[in-house]
Amino acid sequence: MHFSKRSRRAALALLGVAAAGLSVVGGPSAAAQDFPADDEIVTSANVSHLVNVPPTGPLSGPSSVGTDLAFSGDHAIVGNYLGFTIYDIKNPKKPTITSQVLCPGAQNDISVSGNLVFLSTDSRRTDDSCNSASQSDPEKYWEGMKIFDISDKANPKYVAAVATDCGSHTHTLVPDKRGKDVYLYVSSYGPSAALAKCKPPHDKITIIKVPIKNPSAAAIVATPVLFPNGGSPGKPGTVETGYVVPTSGCHDITVFPAKNLAAGACMGEGVLMDISDREKPRVFNTVRDDDHFAFWHSATFNNDGTKVVFTDELGGGGAATCNAKIGPTRGANGIYDITGRGDERKLEFRSFFKIDRHQTDEENCVAHNGSLIPVPGKDIMVQAWYMGGVQVFDFTDSRAPKQIGFFERGPAADPNTGGGVWSSYYYNGYIYASDIGKGFDVIEINDPATNVARGHKWTELNVQTQYGYGR
Repeated sequence: MHFSKRSRRAALALLGVAAAGLSVVGGPSAAAQDFPADDEIVTSANVSHLVNVPPTGPLSGPSSVGTDLAFSGDHAIVGNYLGFTIYDIKNPKKPTITSQVLCPGAQNDISVSGNLVFLSTDSRRTDDSCNSASQSDPEKYWEGMKIFDISDKANPKYVAAVATDCGSHTHTLVPDKRGKDVYLYVSSYGPSAALAKCKPPHDKITIIKVPIKNPSAAAIVATPVLFPNGGSPGKPGTVETGYVVPTSGCHDITVFPAKNLAAGACMGEGVLMDISDREKPRVFNTVRDDDHFAFWHSATFNNDGTKVVFTDELGGGGAATCNAKIGPTRGANGIYDITGRGDERKLEFRSFFKIDRHQTDEENCVAHNGSLIPVPGKDIMVQAWYMGGVQVFDFTDSRAPKQIGFFERGPAADPNTGGGVWSSYYYNGYIYASDIGKGFDVIEINDPATNVARGHKWTELNVQTQYGYGR
């Protein structure tokens, strides 16, 4: 989502034919499709919804907004605008809450490394504590990264905080090559001349180094400028007519440490970076598509690191973009092959993929966060689409992606529990989803194309830090 400086629900309230030569997966006509009733759950025959855990305790109420997920052993850690929850998922059909941390600060994007949890704050706060309040003063405020120790998962402890320019909308955990430190690549944007700590130009990311054995010593070690020429200038327009958000930083970065490779979704463009030197990431290829992409939002490599799926968050996650009017090539995934070698590697477009079920004009729906399903020899992904639900699709053939299964709810009867699925990730045999308003979902897929993935076991998973699985 890219409404970084306002509440999620305020954003939702404000937003009420393929080109020649493109390979597209489209959908049925709205007239021929029956829409689910309010809050009705519908799935493909190979997908089952196992359980939902609604928002509860201090992380419930009108300000509760479910965000991203990370996994550690038998636990799922789920971000929320109000803090984070650690769920025990040893029995995925009966998840239980191990602990909840009340620590407001949008978006609370989350990652985990061993006993450390990292939490992004992308809203101006009175201070760096978990008791802070929203701060409108453009001069005196705090935003950035927070670090927690979860050695005792029933009692997480706040360890340290690091302020970053323009806050931390998202961050990516990048291990060093010696196993002594981890780096956090902090993505942020939204500069304004009125803000003391977020002035334009903002064509950079912030890199924080965290000593694993001494996380309280975490500190900024670099602020590399990725777009010395200013990046994409953008293009004016609307959701209906088309627009491009100017580049002023990155929204999200995904890394493939073993290949020293990163893919950045950077608002007006997608980039490839060499991260051989963790403190000096270097952009070597950039791609734009001003006719179809409004906001380059996130990136996912395939298992070989030879493809990238970029998402386009048309409408900021608050608009109805999965309808016939918007069509199949906007608010979609763009699938790109990586061709060439070394610095000659390039992103080359192959096809679009969008869910094949139209949503109503009242449902915000757009491509959002997903992960690979570890099927050797195949490129299969599960992905969130806000009110479009969860989609499983195969992009082994980059030019002809195809759907495998889906889960979705009908329009939310209560607007306070609306918004749809923010993130959906595959972990140790199940799909876990963070719904913006409805909490934590566990979903199962039973299909010959994906069942082999049940044999792969992770001990830790941060989706934006990709590690290969067996071929």
